[in-house]
Amino acid sequence: MQSKDFSRRTRFPGTVTSPFDALLRLDDAVRRVPPPLFAALLFALALVPTRADGLLAFGLWLFFLSDWGLMAALPRAGKSFGPSKPPTLLLALPRALCAALPLPWSALAQLVGTALVVYGFWIEPHRVGVTRQTFRSAKLKPGAPPLRALHLGDLHVERVTAREHQLIELVRALEPEVILFSGDFLNLSNVDDPIAWEQTRAVLRQLTAPLGVFVVTGSPPVDKPQIIPRLLDGLDNLRWLRDERVTITHHGQPIDIVGITCTHQPPVDGATLNSILRGDPDNLTILLYHTPDLAPEAAAQGVDLQLSGHTHGGQVRLPLFGALYTSSLYGKRFEMGRYAIDQLTLYVMRGIGMEGRGAPRVRFLCPPEIVLWEIAAEEEGNDQG
Repeated sequence: MQSKDFSRRTRFPGTVTSPFDALLRLDDAVRRVPPPLFAALLFALALVPTRADGLLAFGLWLFFLSDWGLMAALPRAGKSFGPSKPPTLLLALPRALCAALPLPWSALAQLVGTALVVYGFWIEPHRVGVTRQTFRSAKLKPGAPPLRALHLGDLHVERVTAREHQLIELVRALEPEVILFSGDFLNLSNVDDPIAWEQTRAVLRQLTAPLGVFVVTGSPPVDKPQIIPRLLDGLDNLRWLRDERVTITHHGQPIDIVGITCTHQPPVDGATLNSILRGDPDNLTILLYHTPDLAPEAAAQGVDLQLSGHTHGGQVRLPLFGALYTSSLYGKRFEMGRYAIDQLTLYVMRGIGMEGRGAPRVRFLCPPEIVLWEIAAEEEGNDQG
């Protein structure tokens, strides 16, 4: 696959120059609206699709208010800790469209909408699943047991919740030999929050594996360069990879792990990768990098396996269409899951947490995920699978 030329681009996903960041700033303005004025705004919006029919508008307004109540209850229940007004306003738009349907279909659509809100905000984000993958390589000698490598990413801690407790229980049960974390420790709402730092450290402190726990930073606005050294200070169970390559040995076989600090600029980060590898490496090489956008450069450099996240799989996916938004320079090309790019295998995980600020704490058809890899030699006569 030929990499795209981004050398003249000035706005990059995952940075403060992205359109998504501008949208988050707009959401920040919405959350400052006083509650009585916001309720009046919702009622005014309810008048539009109901053609100012007072009874219908009042019914639609009650659905708007129910969404607001469900959003406001999330922090009290310890589920998530985002603002309530921005997602309520966002949900009001599809509700307004459904309200234009004739009765009883419009009422049925509103009830289904409430069920989807409960599921997407209260249930799915808190069901961490384990995805199992295998990787075969001719660079490994046959006969050795497979390496059990656990890929984690996009933790986005606001506060420790049942989701983080579930994560730690899963990690302990899976007993990986090495843990690889692809960035985004903090929630975007909590990057300057000392309480969130300490709770993140409490989670990270419990990650252990015989061959090590290796981490890289994620998007610069999330994993701020001035914050991460303090966040990781004293966590001797972790190895923070900063544009470097380390070698682990599994049953006598060397495996290289390369960790690149993500700037979201492929020309910059690709040059860093090139300075480390300089061609086709002899050892099996795993690249730990926050976003999938470096995959074409990684393939050209002879990387065997790239582990990334950042897209969250879109967080909200529609049947047949997939992710509504990926925050990737390649759009939906690398939105979620496993991809083959020449001789490179890329895996883009759905992540564990959710973005932050005014972005909805919602997942739909895209539950949180950790990925357990079994990495071994190629089976005779078979390609890697």
